[in-house]
Amino acid sequence: MRETIFALSSGALPSGVAVVRLSGPDTADALVSLAGELPQPRRATLKALRDQDGVVLDKSLVLFFPGPESFTGEDCGELHLHGGRAVVRAVLETLSRRKYFRLAEAGEFTRRAFLNGKFNLTEAEALSDLIAAETETQRRFALSNSEDRHKRLYDEWRKILIQTRAMIEAELDFADEEDVPGSVGDRVWQGVERLRDSLKHHAAGYRTAEIIREGFRVVILGAPNAGKSSLLNTLARRDIAIVTEEPGTTRDVLEAILDVDGIRVILTDTAGIRENPGRVEALGIDRAIDRARQADLLLLLEDCSNPVSIDIPHDVPYLRIGNKVDLAGGVPKSTLYDLLISARTGEGIDSLLNKLRSIAETATTGATETLPFRERHVQLILEAAEHVERAATQYNLPLEIRAEELRLAADALGRITGTIDVEDLLDTIFSQFCIGK
Repeated sequence: MRETIFALSSGALPSGVAVVRLSGPDTADALVSLAGELPQPRRATLKALRDQDGVVLDKSLVLFFPGPESFTGEDCGELHLHGGRAVVRAVLETLSRRKYFRLAEAGEFTRRAFLNGKFNLTEAEALSDLIAAETETQRRFALSNSEDRHKRLYDEWRKILIQTRAMIEAELDFADEEDVPGSVGDRVWQGVERLRDSLKHHAAGYRTAEIIREGFRVVILGAPNAGKSSLLNTLARRDIAIVTEEPGTTRDVLEAILDVDGIRVILTDTAGIRENPGRVEALGIDRAIDRARQADLLLLLEDCSNPVSIDIPHDVPYLRIGNKVDLAGGVPKSTLYDLLISARTGEGIDSLLNKLRSIAETATTGATETLPFRERHVQLILEAAEHVERAATQYNLPLEIRAEELRLAADALGRITGTIDVEDLLDTIFSQFCIGK
């Protein structure tokens, strides 16, 4: 018998209201037992909740959502309790005493909704991103991904692959029949090659999606005493890093999360780069260089009154920033610098933020497009592209083998949305949700 699950869905206690959610075949019986009667579907009703001995637990709003018109597709219920720890504990303990009832695992409500066909796998993953969203851009991106646009795109590509296979197999099986098109290769392989190009182009969009979901990574790099820690503190508007006049104070990487007009920016302070460092400082420099290689943008910071050049990783975009302009005296505003600032006085900081905003916005311009937004999506898209590549270009292979490559490509696309069996992935995907969702 399928168990009925329940969990606190509303977050940490104590709180003004605590929502306990139920889903499963015995939901209606549990609500009757607790509230004395089953409320009308989708209508909040104030009821006194009682345990099995008739002791009042709380006065609660009770809601009943009969399946399949519910979030999970099963009978669901909600108890809107007063958010005290003792109240919630008493209700959860009462539910746990019922036969075939148990606490829900992380993401189990959403998993049941997926298994009952309420939405596909990419929509479920987008729902997880929506819950985790911290910035406006992340919220909009997750919300757009929670629609079925990914499924429509991948289903369209699968349809092309399936139709091509059908033509190949028809030629193989009925080559002597008059109504079967001849010379499949001359007519369809160019279309298959275009599909391969579309798959690769689509997979390349993951970097934009990764920046939106994870954040635009900005690393401050420079020599000791260039003012890196001061700049981190100024941009974060709080003291994160220790600032002294002694060179080499920062020995490890320090991070601050900024919300720059709705875009998540991860700002990293690093150890000053110089020759002949001490043993511990050398470790910090190694970490600085490693972070710099992974950055989306480097802020190459120099004391413009006493500039010291450092080597920077190739192929990483950077802005050259002259700091301590307030101490530079008569030093002209050299064209060597993209910006001149003073982390101490705040001069030029607004210009720097505007520049960061512009660059980050450019990096996330694809937020409204249909992009693969999980690494597993990219892996499966590239897997499909490889199969399509072999089918389209390996002319020496028998048609049967090339048709099989197209089948494998279609299956890879189907696993993205859950059209093809993905049972082995479900535990990993839904364990990332919070309990109660």
